[in-house]
Amino acid sequence: MNKYRWQAIVFVLVAFMLGCNEFIVVGVLSDIAQEFHVSVSLVGYLVTIFATVYAVSTPFITILTNRFSRYKTLMVLMVIFLVGNTLSGLAMNFTVLLLSRVLTAVVAGAIISLIMTFASAIAPREKRANLVSWIFAGFSIASVFGVPIGTAISTAYSWHDAFYLITVISLVTCLLLGWLLPKQVEQVQGSIKNQLVLLADKRIYLGIVLVLFTAATMYAYYTYIRPILTTGLGFSTTSLNWLLFLIGIMNILCNRFSGMLAERNGLRVMPRFYVADIVLLLLLPWGMNSKLIGLGILLILTLIVTILNSPIQIHFLNIAEREYPQSTVLASSLNSIFFNFGISLGSATASGMLGVVGLRYISWSAAVFAAISLVLALVLNRAIAQHRSAQPSQA
Repeated sequence: MNKYRWQAIVFVLVAFMLGCNEFIVVGVLSDIAQEFHVSVSLVGYLVTIFATVYAVSTPFITILTNRFSRYKTLMVLMVIFLVGNTLSGLAMNFTVLLLSRVLTAVVAGAIISLIMTFASAIAPREKRANLVSWIFAGFSIASVFGVPIGTAISTAYSWHDAFYLITVISLVTCLLLGWLLPKQVEQVQGSIKNQLVLLADKRIYLGIVLVLFTAATMYAYYTYIRPILTTGLGFSTTSLNWLLFLIGIMNILCNRFSGMLAERNGLRVMPRFYVADIVLLLLLPWGMNSKLIGLGILLILTLIVTILNSPIQIHFLNIAEREYPQSTVLASSLNSIFFNFGISLGSATASGMLGVVGLRYISWSAAVFAAISLVLALVLNRAIAQHRSAQPSQA
């Protein structure tokens, strides 16, 4: 049990490391733009490109490496990630920074997929939803501590040093994984075709699209959270760190609530949260007339906008383990793959909307994505219910 606790901690540390690397750009957009003499909107596309590469590369790596030792595969990917992040810190122009971000994005998704697979194999079944929610919370902890600290380091010294700090964290994480992970875990190998059979299941592909539009809902406004807080709501740049810290705390609470919902078949109540998202996102432009109301809306959104994470991850894992055991790693990766497709869609939409309707009204496109998510959540629940009712007749 003691070893399990240490393993759980290092799994969360991996998520923290990946979260710091992925989200750090959001906190230092202006600093990168100023150093490289490019527009903030162009630097914003680093978020879009990272998410797209992450989403496209992850299924290929997870499927093609399925026949190799999961331990060895994970360690190799961690070393590649370490190199890529260090290159981001060393970047002296925008092109090198872009290429280094692509390198880390290529392996980041496969790393978290393997971590989820190890977590599923190691955790007692009654603790699995809790561990999954803590792994997701690792990304939130990165936004609470990692991103504000990175922003503070960037402001006081340089954004390069923020990446160097992540390199140190990555090195420590590599060493801990090498020490704590089991060298052998049970794995069912399958051909590429056999692994992809999972995606033909209606309960899977509906869940995939739901994840995508949920992420798009968040990033259609969150990509520009810094200017929303400063230009939109009128907070000073010196207030940014504690505001991002506050938003991050809400994100951690979101993941903890998400884990609780996962233990109680949380997919059934998801439609209610999407209705709340729609209302809040439509009200945000008027809420921005007041610092207090605007910040309150942003905090409530942060608490509920990604509450789907743990229930949908457990949903994917349960279906794979029962019916498609050869696709377990692929199932573990689906949430992160399509969440990042959603980030790409949401951040690109935000960048486009910024030039059309301005900062004040970019949340309206997020409300459209939330409405699509609401419909998908209802259809997914119906598909799950239909499958359950069909089970006795199939027996």
